[in-house]
Amino acid sequence: MPLEYSKRSFAAVHCRRPAPAVYSGLRHQRRAFRLFGGASMVGSSFTGPAGGPKVGMVFSGGPAPAANAVISAAALGFLDHGIGVLGFLDGFSRLERWDGSEGSRLEPGRDYLVLDDSISTIRNHRGIFLRSSRANPGKSVRSRGDLEDASKSSKLRAIVSGLKAHGVGALLTMGGDDTLKTANFLHLLGMPTIHIPKTIDNDYYGIAWTFGFWTAVDSAQKALLNLKADADSTNAYFLVELMGRKAGWITYAAGVAGEACDILAAEDVDGDVDPDALASRFADLIIRREKAGRTAGLICIAEGLADRLGESHRPREVDAHGNVYFGKAELCRSLAEKTAALYTERTGRIKKVNPKQIGYETRTAPPISFDVVLGSMLGHGAFRLYQEGRFGCMVSVEDQFQIRAVPFADLIDPETLLTKIRLVDRDSDLFRLKDALSYPRG
Repeated sequence: MPLEYSKRSFAAVHCRRPAPAVYSGLRHQRRAFRLFGGASMVGSSFTGPAGGPKVGMVFSGGPAPAANAVISAAALGFLDHGIGVLGFLDGFSRLERWDGSEGSRLEPGRDYLVLDDSISTIRNHRGIFLRSSRANPGKSVRSRGDLEDASKSSKLRAIVSGLKAHGVGALLTMGGDDTLKTANFLHLLGMPTIHIPKTIDNDYYGIAWTFGFWTAVDSAQKALLNLKADADSTNAYFLVELMGRKAGWITYAAGVAGEACDILAAEDVDGDVDPDALASRFADLIIRREKAGRTAGLICIAEGLADRLGESHRPREVDAHGNVYFGKAELCRSLAEKTAALYTERTGRIKKVNPKQIGYETRTAPPISFDVVLGSMLGHGAFRLYQEGRFGCMVSVEDQFQIRAVPFADLIDPETLLTKIRLVDRDSDLFRLKDALSYPRG
């Protein structure tokens, strides 16, 4: 079993003395080649500083503020204890093509980086140091039977083989629910794996706040307040679409902070979303507010409402994980047009309703200090779980950022192997708050 193997191999890892840093980083690629013989390093007997073990690190899915704090803190924990760290570039996109042939060879500097102490200065940097991708190596796996099917799990098996060929004895994954699913598959296939939750949507079970969430809210709030000032100056409305594929956490928090007059996400709707009914709701809201002397405002909706549209309205284009491309659906545009038309139909007047998407810019905003500290603790927690041999677990924190391990089994359905999504409960105080602070106060 993976856990037993991991404990035997790494039981005394934390007792090792720190070894000299191994050069990598983008600016140190040439020196890394000289130190380890360039391409000959691949598949060689190199096992990390001072001949010790190595861990691999993969970041998958979209960016999130403080991603580099996670990468930095995790890598430093291993490096300080003489454990080599390979940071694989562009998610799983390179590893999943591994087959041992010359064409699938992974080169240092091009396909992965051998991380060193220079990683200590990137905690506040934007973006993702290791870059990312939407590669989905477990796309064909729907059950445990599929996982045992060599054809359906071929890309997952390629990743495990590629990691082992590079001397990697354990893997750290950073990503959202789809990446957690992949991490579980890899662990079941024999690669000791620890997962760090990443999503600005904050819809993970097992952790109260995911790193980057509050930075995304802060970034969205600033944009909303700018739009609100514009709306107030022009007697207009902005219908703003915010990120949140399945859950309304960002939309609710940013809507409250940005003083929106109506805030809607998937949690507000039972069954399919009817765009005509939503437009009617918004037009009536604008009319009621005008009677109260309010001629402008913000209406916030979550992009995930597009995923709940009926078949005739649902966007057709999806990504590698089967998720709708919300940016191309432009739900806010169609709703703004319908709302303005209904307002004119009901009042005989014209009201400007401007559509606006606030999306990708929130994913790479400068991380606020809370997220830098949270991300750093999660990265450090990954090393701690490694020390304790707690593989097949997700890193979480509680109370005063105390580290805790959450087993994959608590987060993944044993039959479907799908991850559980944490929605905003309608009985929660956050849900009540967003309603209490909407019309007529927004």
